Amino acid sequence: MQKKVALITGPTSGIGKVTALELAKRGFDLILVARNAQKADELQMEIGDKAETTFVECDLASLASVRDAVEHIKANHSRIDVLINNAGLMMDHEVITKDGIEMTFEVNHLGHFLLTNGLIDLLKAGKNARIIHVSSDAHRFGKFRIDQLVRPEKFSSWVTYGNSKLANILFSNELARRLQPLGITSNALHPGGVATSFGSDSSGLSKIMMWLARPFFKSPEEGAQTSIYLATSPDVLTVTGKYFSDMKQKSPHKDAQSQFLATKLWELSETLVKDYKPANA
Repeated sequence: MQKKVALITGPTSGIGKVTALELAKRGFDLILVARNAQKADELQMEIGDKAETTFVECDLASLASVRDAVEHIKANHSRIDVLINNAGLMMDHEVITKDGIEMTFEVNHLGHFLLTNGLIDLLKAGKNARIIHVSSDAHRFGKFRIDQLVRPEKFSSWVTYGNSKLANILFSNELARRLQPLGITSNALHPGGVATSFGSDSSGLSKIMMWLARPFFKSPEEGAQTSIYLATSPDVLTVTGKYFSDMKQKSPHKDAQSQFLATKLWELSETLVKDYKPANA
C-alpha cells in the first residue's frame, strides 16, 4: 500500500518537530520545508528509517525562495496527502523583507499562501487531501485593516502577530470554500500556549510576558496534538472550513468568520505574489 505523504513547514523545532516525528511513526513519508539545512539533517537522522524524508530549503520571508521550493517539490513529488502550514514567528520590532513586506505577515501568511496555491495539483493527486493551518487564539488581538497588513503605519508586536494569525484562519476558510468541489479540506487550529523557543528572539515587554506565562504553557508534545489529530483522524475526514483547539471545533473571532475579509485578503495576496507564481500554479 502506498504510504501517505505529508509536507510540514517549520518542522525542525517545537510543535512542528513533534508533528513530524509522530507522523513518521504513523507511516507517513515527509517533505520537510525549512530554512536550516543542519537542523533538517538532524531531524532526518532522528526519524531514521521510520519514514522516507525529503528536505526542501525554503525561506518563507522570500517569495522567490518559496517559488523555487514549489518548483522543486513539484519536480520531485507526484502527490501530497497532508499539507501542514506550521512555520511562524513573532517580531518585537518592525522588519521589512526584501519583498517590501512586513516580515510577520510575509512569513506567517503570504509565504504559505504562495506555497499552498503552488501545490494544489499535488494535493488534488493525494487521497482525501487535507490542508492544516497552525493559527492561534492570538488572532483575537488583531485589528484587521487590509491596507495596514503589508506596511503598517504603526507597528505593534501583538497586533501584527494577531493579524497574521487572523489571516491564517481567513485563508483556511477561503481555501475550504474554493477546494470543497475537489474533496480537499482546509482547517485552522490553535495549538495553545506552548513552551518552545518561539518568541525567544523577542525583547522588552513581549519577552517578559512570554517568560511570565511559560510555567502555564503546554509542552510541545501537548501543543502538537491538534495538528496530528487534523492530519490523521477519520473523524475530520470531510470536515472543512473550521477552527479547532484541543481537538475540538471552536468558534473564532467574528472577523475570522467574515467572507468579506477572506475575499479581500485573497485578492491582496494574489496581487502580492503574482510575479512569483510558479508555472501552471
